[in-house]
Amino acid sequence: MYDVIVIGAGPAGLAAGLYASRARLKTLILEKEKAGGQIVITDDVENYPGSVENASGPSLIKRMKDQVDNFGAEFVLDTVQKVELEGKVKKVICKDNTYEGKTVIVATGATPRKIGCPGEAEFTGRGVSYCATCDANFFEDMEVYVVGGGDSAFEEAMYLSKFARKVTIVYRKGKDEARAAESIKEKAFKNPKLDYIWNATVTEVKGDGILTSIVLEDTNTHEKREIFADENDGTFGLFVFVGYIPKNELVEGILDMEKGYIVTDENMHTNIPGVFAAGDNRKKELRQVVTATADGAIAATQAEKYINEHFE
Repeated sequence: MYDVIVIGAGPAGLAAGLYASRARLKTLILEKEKAGGQIVITDDVENYPGSVENASGPSLIKRMKDQVDNFGAEFVLDTVQKVELEGKVKKVICKDNTYEGKTVIVATGATPRKIGCPGEAEFTGRGVSYCATCDANFFEDMEVYVVGGGDSAFEEAMYLSKFARKVTIVYRKGKDEARAAESIKEKAFKNPKLDYIWNATVTEVKGDGILTSIVLEDTNTHEKREIFADENDGTFGLFVFVGYIPKNELVEGILDMEKGYIVTDENMHTNIPGVFAAGDNRKKELRQVVTATADGAIAATQAEKYINEHFE
């Protein structure tokens, strides 16, 4: 039996694993794909305190994972299918194995929100993307459209401008209503490669094998117009940054939630004793690597406290 089972190996899960294993707790980290969570698809992590120059999401995660490995946490790639959290001993049922633990930290993160228009799914990976770092180089010297008006939309548009010859941000509201931080917008508005289409939504994505056009609808007049790829390029990129959906299906109906996010107190406790949540999947104001790692550290130290109080 494990002292701590961490579900998810993004920054929150890895920080929890680090703090738990350093405290000499028998720690298991479960991840279905690979370590990193969303930060792996982030090019620049300059807002992470003490981050080295030119640090990328993948390089930061590699250092975190190495740290966790050094302290002896067990890392298993497996898909969690079901959890039984009510008893004193918690059960995590995976595709390959069932694991038992004294405490569980749910650090399942969030996933990019989709536009939800016809053609989007069909052309994902064929022009439609949710990750600038992964796919920017496919659009070297081409045109790219970015959907969204928050920090990530503007930041990723600036990153894409290093590759594409022109980047157009499409936002459903007006210029003054874009939610991105002023400092980010200021930088973006000075970038000569960036252009903007305000008060518009993407209603359809079209193509023949690859993306060749998008249909935009004016949110005021409801007029539609189709934008086609440059003949010489044959395609263009559509990058979507319209927020995230918490990945909490596993604990739906088990843990208290609000709008899909797990509700915790400031010490990461959920409504079930011995079960904690950390990272982007819990209800909170700021979702950043720095807040995820803080959540993970708190959850692990609280798990240790819980074990000391409830187990001999």
